[in-house]
Amino acid sequence: MGKVPPSLRSAISTTLMKKQSSLVPVESPVPPPKPHHFPKKPTRKTPSQLSRKTHEDIPIALFKTPNLSDAKKLFNSVISTTKAPVDLRFHNSLLQSYASISTLQDSISLLRHMIKSNPSFSPDRSTYHILLTQSCKAPDATLASVHQTLNLMLTNGLSPDKFTADIAVRSLSLAGRMEHAIELVKELSSKDTKPDTYTYNFLVKHLCKSRSLSMVYDFIDEMRNNFDLKPDLVTYTVLIDNVCNTKNLREALRLVGVLNEEGFKPDCFVYNTIMKGYCMLSRGNEAIGVYNKMKEEGVEPDIVTYNTLIFGLSKSGRVREARKFLGIMEEKGHLPDAVTYTSLMNGMCREGDALGALALLGGMEAKGCSPNSCTYSTLLHGLCKSRLLEKALELYAVMKSGDMKLETAAYATFVRALCREGRIAEAYEVFDYVVESKSLTDVAAYTTLESTLKWVKKAKEQGHAI
Repeated sequence: MGKVPPSLRSAISTTLMKKQSSLVPVESPVPPPKPHHFPKKPTRKTPSQLSRKTHEDIPIALFKTPNLSDAKKLFNSVISTTKAPVDLRFHNSLLQSYASISTLQDSISLLRHMIKSNPSFSPDRSTYHILLTQSCKAPDATLASVHQTLNLMLTNGLSPDKFTADIAVRSLSLAGRMEHAIELVKELSSKDTKPDTYTYNFLVKHLCKSRSLSMVYDFIDEMRNNFDLKPDLVTYTVLIDNVCNTKNLREALRLVGVLNEEGFKPDCFVYNTIMKGYCMLSRGNEAIGVYNKMKEEGVEPDIVTYNTLIFGLSKSGRVREARKFLGIMEEKGHLPDAVTYTSLMNGMCREGDALGALALLGGMEAKGCSPNSCTYSTLLHGLCKSRLLEKALELYAVMKSGDMKLETAAYATFVRALCREGRIAEAYEVFDYVVESKSLTDVAAYTTLESTLKWVKKAKEQGHAI
C-alpha cells in the first residue's frame, strides 16, 4: 500500500508517535525450511485406465432428476461400470447427491434399492444422517419425518448418538424450526441421548436470536432440572453477548455474578464482551471499570481489550485517554493494528484534529502497520469536514493508487466538499472511481452525487454560504 506523500507530511507538525517499545517480545526464530520434494512426473494412463470410474470421478450433482425410477437406473449403471471398490463412502456420495433434489420418501426408497442391489453394502450412522438432514429441512408441521428416519436407524440396529443429536439440532435450527429443535432435544434427552455441550450451546445461541430472554432462561432451567444438563462458561458467554447487544448491561453484570456463583471464572472474552457493550453506549468510565476489574481478577487483557477501550474512549471524545491506553498496550507487548489506529484517527477527526490524525497515519506506517480502506476513508472524511480539501485530494490519490474502496460516508462528504468548491468535474471522476472499484452500487453512488448537486444549486439560488 502506498505511503503518505511528502506534500502531505510537510503540513503536519512533528507529532509522530514514539518508536516501538522494547518490551514487545522478539519474534521467535523462523523454523528451518522443510526439504523440498519435487512432484513426480505424470504417468501416462492407458485407454483402459482412462475409462474406469473412481470415487473421485463421480460428480457431486450426479442425479439430474428427482424421478425415482431414473435414479435407480442410474445407480445400476454406475455400479455396473465402476471398477473401483464400491464402499460405504461411495454409496453415501450417491445417496447425498439424490437426497439434495428428491423427497425423503424417494431417498429412503433409493437406499433400500442400494442395499438390495448390492448386499455387501451395509449402511451406518453416516448414511442415515444424510436422510436425517433431509428430513429436518422439510417444511413439516411436525417431527414425523424426523421420527421416521430415527426409527429407520433403530430398525437397522443403530441407536441415535450425540452426533445424531447434533446433526438434527443444527439442521432444524438452520431451517428455522426452533420449536422442533427444542422438542427433539428434550425427547432425545429423555431417552439418554443428551446433546453434548457444543450442540447445547449452539441451540442456546440460536434461541437468543429468535426468542425472548425469558424463554431462553426457561429452556436452560428445564434442561438443568429435568436432564441435569448444566450451562457452562460458553453458555454464559453467549447469554452475556446477547444481552450486551441489546444494551441490557445490568443483566450482563448479573450474569457475571451468576457465572461466579456457578464456579466459573470470567475469562477475557467475557470481559471484552461487556466492555464492548459499554463502549457502544459511549460509557467510557464503565468500560475502564471493566478493564480495572479484569486486572483485579488476574485476567490479562488482550489486543481485543485494548482495541475495544480505545474505540470506546475515542468515540466518546476522550482521545487523550485513548492514546494513554495505546501506550499501555504497546508496553504490554501488544502490537497496535489497523483497528487500533483507525479508532484513534476517528476520535481525533471528531475533535477537529484531522492533521493530527494524518500524523498518526505516518506513525502507523513507520511502525510497519498497513492502513486499510476504513483507515483512509476515516481520514478522508475528517479532512473534508475540516475543510482541508487539497489534503483530502492528495489522500484520495493515495487511495486510488492502492485500489482502495471508499466507504459511504467518506464518499458523500468528499463529493459534497468538491461540489461546494465548484469542482464538479472532479466530483464526477470520484463517482466513476467509486463505481469502478465497486465501493458502492451504481444507484447509491449516483443518488449521492445527484442529491449533492441539487443541494449546491439550491444553496446558490437562495444565496446561502456553502
